[in-house]
Amino acid sequence: MKPIIVVTNNPMSKAELEKKCNVEFVDGSTTEVFKRTRDYIHSGHRLLTHPIMSSIKPNQTPYRTVVITGEPGKEVDLQSLQYIEEAIHTTEKFLRNFGIPDWTEKILEDFQLIDYDLIYHAIL
Repeated sequence: MKPIIVVTNNPMSKAELEKKCNVEFVDGSTTEVFKRTRDYIHSGHRLLTHPIMSSIKPNQTPYRTVVITGEPGKEVDLQSLQYIEEAIHTTEKFLRNFGIPDWTEKILEDFQLIDYDLIYHAIL
């Protein structure tokens, strides 16, 4: 498998995936995960997973994990850039209009598991 970078704010994804992958942990919001991913894309990396790959609305879960190429290319991948910009815009819109519910710790753990499971099955 070619090297990849996993960008996440999900503690479970970090703990499980850093055993096999290069993990960039973002101690922040979903929007911050997407903006860090955008920084990578600007330096030549490409998306390998869609930033909003589940049917869970961006305001419903505080966790997101995105996979990008491990090595940058020579040019900015415009399709990756478009996808991440749309994800940032969509997330900001949902947060502005609906906010994030005040979830219990158990529900937050469930969201961590869902996010981790989606990425795990996408890359391994």
